[in-house]
Amino acid sequence: MNGRWADLQARSLSAVGMIAAGGAAIWWGGVWFSALSVLVTGLMVWELARMTAPARVAEARVSGLLAAGALVFVLYTHSPYMLAALLLPSVLGLLTPRRDRIIFALYALAVMLTGYGLVAFRDARGLEMILWIVAVVVASDIAGYFVGRIVGGPKFWPRVSPKKTWSGTVAGWFLAVVVGWAFVAMGQAGGALIALSPLVAFAGQMGDIAESAIKRRCGIKDSSNLIPGHGGVLDRFDALLGAVVVLLAVGLFLPLPQVGG
Repeated sequence: MNGRWADLQARSLSAVGMIAAGGAAIWWGGVWFSALSVLVTGLMVWELARMTAPARVAEARVSGLLAAGALVFVLYTHSPYMLAALLLPSVLGLLTPRRDRIIFALYALAVMLTGYGLVAFRDARGLEMILWIVAVVVASDIAGYFVGRIVGGPKFWPRVSPKKTWSGTVAGWFLAVVVGWAFVAMGQAGGALIALSPLVAFAGQMGDIAESAIKRRCGIKDSSNLIPGHGGVLDRFDALLGAVVVLLAVGLFLPLPQVGG
């Protein structure tokens, strides 16, 4: 197989498995979706801890368990006063020896906010909101992967992410607009969703680039080898971090469009 597509088979099979498991959890919502968010959050913080302090294996496990436990606590108490518990993995990272403590703390907080935000969006705004977020992120990623390899051209940010091209990046924005338009055309949202979709796609791309920058500083290719063809959990869901964190930030100042009923 051509070198540009060498990982396509493993990547596709893993994607099918993730879509099946994630799709079922998103559809059922409730405790199932919360459990998936807790699991993925814990794994992402574990990977981040391993990357920034590779010699401290046991400590990475503790960080992952702390992240999962803190998110369970916040979701169970369902109180805005308990949101501070989302900071616990960041605090632990600041207090222990590792590379780039501040970067770890900020990125770990983004992971925790994403785990919480996804559950909050699913509970408060319904299935369609999560489907739109995931569709925008996945569509942008697919467009970037295929258009970037087929068209090529100038690199988007070669020092940080050598494989990303402007052609793939812009294609991701375009396909995100198509996703937003599709939801509007189906009567699931107002026109504001079309304008918000490329912003979410761009935020997702920045989440991907942020993780790439951390990996380059740590001198590694993948955050782990948990997912064949994709690397680690962070490698697969880094774009979702950027998308959800930006949506949470936008929601603090502006009402987010209603998606679905």
